[in-house]
Amino acid sequence: MSGKSRRTRPETRAAKAARSDQRSDPKARYKIRRKIPDPIWSLSEIVHPLKSTSPRRKRLGDDQVNFAIAGIPPVGRVEPQPFLKWVGGKSQLLAQFDEFLPDRVERYFEPFIGGGAVFFHLKHRFPQMRAFLRDNNDELINTYIAVRDHPKPLMRRLDEHLAEFRADRERYYYLVRSWHHLPKAEVVERAARMIFLNKTCFNGLWRVNGRGEFNVPIGSQTNPGLYDRENILAASWILEGVHLATQDFRDTLNEPRRGDFVYVDPPYHPISLTASFTSYTKEDFGMGEQQELAALFADASRRGVRLMLSNSDAEFIRKLYRGFKVYTVKARRAINCDGSKRGAINEVVVLAGGD
Repeated sequence: MSGKSRRTRPETRAAKAARSDQRSDPKARYKIRRKIPDPIWSLSEIVHPLKSTSPRRKRLGDDQVNFAIAGIPPVGRVEPQPFLKWVGGKSQLLAQFDEFLPDRVERYFEPFIGGGAVFFHLKHRFPQMRAFLRDNNDELINTYIAVRDHPKPLMRRLDEHLAEFRADRERYYYLVRSWHHLPKAEVVERAARMIFLNKTCFNGLWRVNGRGEFNVPIGSQTNPGLYDRENILAASWILEGVHLATQDFRDTLNEPRRGDFVYVDPPYHPISLTASFTSYTKEDFGMGEQQELAALFADASRRGVRLMLSNSDAEFIRKLYRGFKVYTVKARRAINCDGSKRGAINEVVVLAGGD
């Protein structure tokens, strides 16, 4: 049969229209339509400079597929644990906190993110929760950004740190400690330095001097675990879409609106004259800051914001929050040069709003 006599299918009207459009613009077939932003996000949230633009936000990532094949739970289903040691971390208190946490959270704020245990716990429970994580410690916020956006390069850099540390432990520790004020653009390098120092310094303590320079001596670890791969990937996944920013607590507490939930975990008020430790940043957090925080807490409550605050069980703190519901929880004392004094102590939890 000749080519001329071969029967052909009639073109549909839609096909003709498509071909006509392509003839009028030869490049039309390669154009990609912009995705319309999700209307639940406000304009300020969409253009936030520190919001990740990774495509992993709403699709299954390669690491999830690989985990599933290996019989490991997909990272999106794993509740991450804090990847940093942090004074006053709340992992040990989550079971006690469950009775105080809301049954539903749409927008969540933390002005003192620290180790992030409460955030990870809530975000795992409420995957659609929009979170705004803040801290005055720029190195800390940078580390969260690196975990969120660059987990694999970060882990590779940590492997290099560990190899150097094993080869010449003390010399390398103090060399890395001397790298103060690395360029802002070096996100992964700064984050790897923070995690390395946090896991190899004395007692996992993050302390800086008046110039903002880390000054904790080397710890006793000879072969520390700098990170857990599964946990870093799970944390990276759960941080997708989260807003991270270095910000003063005064500004952060003015952001939430009615119905939002805020967890406030400031540097604790000392329960004795020798127990004071607030040097996470070069700025101190004393009685004046505690009073300002209490005033902002009360103001947010009047706006209809739901709040939960942790602090030491000190008479000064109880007086500041005497108009709110105050509960007591038990926590282990983790920072003390005398190991025999690291026992259980009382802390307070203050609740407001949501009635």
